[in-house]
Amino acid sequence: MNDARPALRISLAIAPGPDSERLAALAEELGYARFWLYDSPALYEDVWITLGRLAGVTGRLGLGTAVLVPNSRHPMVTASAIATMERLAPGRCTYAFGTGASARWAFDQPALTWRFMHTYLTQLRALLAGETVEIEGRPCAMIHHPDLAVGRPIDVPFVLSAFGPKGMAIARELDAGIMTMFPPPEGFDERIQLVAGTVLDAGETVTDPRVVRAVGPWYVVTHHAVHQGSPEAVDGLPGGVEWRADIEAARPAGQRHLAVWEGHVTHLVDRDTTIVEAAGEEVVGMSWVGDADELRSRATEAAASGVTEIAYAPVGPDVEREIRAFAAATIG
Repeated sequence: MNDARPALRISLAIAPGPDSERLAALAEELGYARFWLYDSPALYEDVWITLGRLAGVTGRLGLGTAVLVPNSRHPMVTASAIATMERLAPGRCTYAFGTGASARWAFDQPALTWRFMHTYLTQLRALLAGETVEIEGRPCAMIHHPDLAVGRPIDVPFVLSAFGPKGMAIARELDAGIMTMFPPPEGFDERIQLVAGTVLDAGETVTDPRVVRAVGPWYVVTHHAVHQGSPEAVDGLPGGVEWRADIEAARPAGQRHLAVWEGHVTHLVDRDTTIVEAAGEEVVGMSWVGDADELRSRATEAAASGVTEIAYAPVGPDVEREIRAFAAATIG
């Protein structure tokens, strides 16, 4: 019997910044399928400007947003940005959206509701299709002159970062893919798993300094999220008491979110040392950590479960090393 599952794609998920062009060119050279960029204006450079620059330094590499936070931009602004990318990198872009948990929390604002997401994405799809749609009580349409944008309809793939039934229902309605941090459920053509981690060198252990710096930024995410919901609850996590005290010393009440989200999923800041030291071997968390054979095996298992793409999110002081090592382990 023939296996109908598509081949597993191996991609990268990176914070937009000064190294993005160099890393995207390297990703294309190493055979990665796509290069996803985060969208968090309080933490990283602009996602759209960076995507446009990546289009100029790559020729085959897929490009994507992971994930756009809709309230940051009027639907027409996003529609025009997508039209621009479809001119610069036609057929290479995929657009993932999310409720903006961390991106919104960095402003001390709640994540968006799925009702808001549904309205926004429906409006955006209609604009790209060349339709007239009511937004904020007034009719809107892409009325770009043919000399100034690609023609409509603009048919591009959408992906949603969805973990519960509401988001997944909207993804199905919009014929969108799914991106999660665990193997996504069946019923979607695109089932993308975001993976953090590192390939161990011979003799390395999970508590070696290099490894901790390569997985620690993803481990402390739990502390960030718990603090957002209830600062006192952080005390029950490894190193939480001292970490919370450092947060409260760094910023006055009402501004502590500005300290909590520093370095989010990219860097360990000084106060995070308390957390990763207290965690010990548990610093691995959900990250994939092992030698090349172990990570290759995990990728094979993910493909067997129906995952269509691994979006690897490397961090630490030597992201290029992480990119090369993961490619060698999973792409060959």
